[in-house]
Amino acid sequence: MTTNIDTEADPAATAQLTDVAKRHLVMNFTPVDKYRDAELPVFVRGEHISLFTDTGKRYVDGLAGLFCVQLGYSHGAEIGEAVRDQLAELPYQTTWSMAHPAAALLAQKIAQLAPGDLNRVFFASGGGESNEAAIKLARQYHVTRGEGARIKFIARRVAYHGTSFGAMSLNGMTDVRKMFEPLMYGVRHTHNTKRYRRPRNETPQQTTDFLLNELESLIIQEGPDTIAGIFMEPLQNAGGSLTPPTADYFPRVRELCDKYGILFIADEVITGFGRLGSWFGSIHYGFQPDIITFAKGIASAHVPLGGFVASDHIIETVLDGPVGMFNHALTYSGHPAACAAALKNLEIMERLGVVEHVVDVAPYFAEALDRVAQRHSNIVGDHRGDGLHRSFELATNHDSRRWDSERVSAGDFVNNHLNPALDEVGLLCRVAIDAEGNPLVQLSPPLVSTREDIDEIAGLLDKAFTIATNSAQLSR
Repeated sequence: MTTNIDTEADPAATAQLTDVAKRHLVMNFTPVDKYRDAELPVFVRGEHISLFTDTGKRYVDGLAGLFCVQLGYSHGAEIGEAVRDQLAELPYQTTWSMAHPAAALLAQKIAQLAPGDLNRVFFASGGGESNEAAIKLARQYHVTRGEGARIKFIARRVAYHGTSFGAMSLNGMTDVRKMFEPLMYGVRHTHNTKRYRRPRNETPQQTTDFLLNELESLIIQEGPDTIAGIFMEPLQNAGGSLTPPTADYFPRVRELCDKYGILFIADEVITGFGRLGSWFGSIHYGFQPDIITFAKGIASAHVPLGGFVASDHIIETVLDGPVGMFNHALTYSGHPAACAAALKNLEIMERLGVVEHVVDVAPYFAEALDRVAQRHSNIVGDHRGDGLHRSFELATNHDSRRWDSERVSAGDFVNNHLNPALDEVGLLCRVAIDAEGNPLVQLSPPLVSTREDIDEIAGLLDKAFTIATNSAQLSR
C-alpha cells in the first residue's frame, strides 16, 4: 500500500483524504468543527521550512511542527537512509538487560553534549513519557536513600509537561488537567517567570527575588523532607516564551535544591538540541540540573524519541539500592531505528553548524519580529523570547495589559479573524488564549531558517495582523 497519492492531479483523491481523516482520525487537541464543516488541511510534502497540502497550497512552517523539526523538511532522505540501514541490520531489540550499538552510541553522544556529570541516558518515545520516567527516577532515588517521604513535586503555573498521568499532574494548565483530576498526589505550583503582568516599577532583580522567596516559602510550607523534585523548563513554552528574569534566577533555584536535598529536573523537551543556541537550555542559562528530560529535537521529529539524561550519582545510587535497577521499562526504549535516526540527525546538525547558526540568526529574528510588534502596537502588548522561540502577547488596553476590546472578544478575534488570516497568508504558528485571557502568537521555526526565511515569516505575520485587524475593525 502506498500513500503517495497525486492529489493535485486527482481532485477526488483530495476530497477522499479529507473525508477519511475527518471520519477516522482522532486528532490532537482539535476542536469539533475540524471534524465537521471546517476546512481540514492535509499536508503531503515538505521542503526546507515549507509544507504543501494535498491541494498544492504552500505554508511556511513558523513553528517547526510542534517546536521539534530542527532540520526542517529537506533531510528526510538522509535520515531515512540511516533508518533503512538499521532496519535491514537489526530492526528491533530491547534494552532490557542488553544493549545494541545505536542505543549505546546515542547515549554516549547525549552524555557528551549534556552539562556536568549528566552521563546516564534512558530512552522513551516522547516528552510525556520522558517526564514520567524522570518522576519515577526521582521517587526511587529518594526511597533508596531512605527518604521515602519525598513524594511531592513542584512545578510552575501554566507550565506544560505532557498529557500522561504523572506528566499531566505536573502541568500548571488548569484547562488541560481539571477534567482528569484527581491526578498524582503532591504536586504544587509556583509562579512562572512572566514579567508582563508584574508591577510596572518592579525591576528584573526584584522579580527574581520575589519568585525565589515564594519558592522557598512553598518548600518550607510543604516540608522540605517531603519534596522529591522541582520541574522547570529553561524557557517556559506555555504562557508564551517565558525567560528567566535575571541571570541568577536558575542558579538560585539550584541553590535552593541543594539546600533542601531536592532534585532539580530541567524539562528540555523543547529547549534541548539547539532551540536557544546551545545544545541544552540549561547550558544556555548557566545552571546544572540533576536530570534533563528531552524529546522533539533529538531526532528533529523524524521519528518518535525522547528520554532523560541523569547524573552518575543518581543512577549509581539507584543501582546500588535494594531493587538493584532502575525500576521502569518501555517496550520501545532505545528502539534501534529511532536511535539511528537521532544519531544521523545530530551528525547533520553538527556538520551544518546548526547550533552556531541559531546564535547567529537569533538577534535578527528578534529584531524582525520587534518591527512587526511596533507596526501593530494597537494589538501587540508584549513581544518576548529567546533564540528561535518567540511569542507575542496581544492586548488592546496597554494600561491594564489586557484584551478588553468592546468590538471583538479575544476568542472571537483569534477564531474568526486571526486564524483565518494566518491561513490566508500561509503561515503556520501557534495561536491560543492564555490563562489570563490574552491571545498568544508563538513562532519557533526550524533551526535551519535563514535570514531570508525570517524576513518571509515576519512579512507573513505582518500581513496576517493587518488582515485580521482590518477584518475585526480594530483601528491601528
